[in-house]
Amino acid sequence: MSSNQTGNPSPNILARLGYGDPGAAEECIDRYGGLVWSLARRYSPTPADAEDAVQEIFLAVWKNAARFDASKASEPTFINMIARRRLIDLHRHKQRRPEGTSSDLELETMVDKRSGEIEARAEVRNASEAIKDLRKVERDAILLSAYHGMSHREISESMDLPLGTVKTYIRRGLNRVRQQLESVGQ
Repeated sequence: MSSNQTGNPSPNILARLGYGDPGAAEECIDRYGGLVWSLARRYSPTPADAEDAVQEIFLAVWKNAARFDASKASEPTFINMIARRRLIDLHRHKQRRPEGTSSDLELETMVDKRSGEIEARAEVRNASEAIKDLRKVERDAILLSAYHGMSHREISESMDLPLGTVKTYIRRGLNRVRQQLESVGQ
């Protein structure tokens, strides 16, 4: 647990977020981004839907942070609960269709969905190739975060590396992947 300048233990991230601590939002995303991203990918039909879901989830976490009670649940459990509820809401919202849609609209939607799926597969393939080109330590850190939902601290412990080094590997690796994907898109 971290300490503030007086040496006293600092409140948990959600309590700080509820108080409006400006650094708490970034820390919350750093610590729980992997968990939220893995849930969103698991329950979202496309990567774009997962990205939208992650934003919705963190917005819901921010709005509900003041309701967090450490005596009832841990921070990861609370965030997991919010994420699952938000994902269910998003899924239900997508299931609803306006009545009386035309067959032209249905065909257009089906074509858009199919082309989006093809585009998403190509993006996944390109991202996978870009990740393969990373140094092993960067690739391992990113995969532990993105696919296994581990926090930076958990990755640090499992890889036996300093926390700052893990964050640097992930940031640099993701920047390289982003650069490679941008060069493919041009």
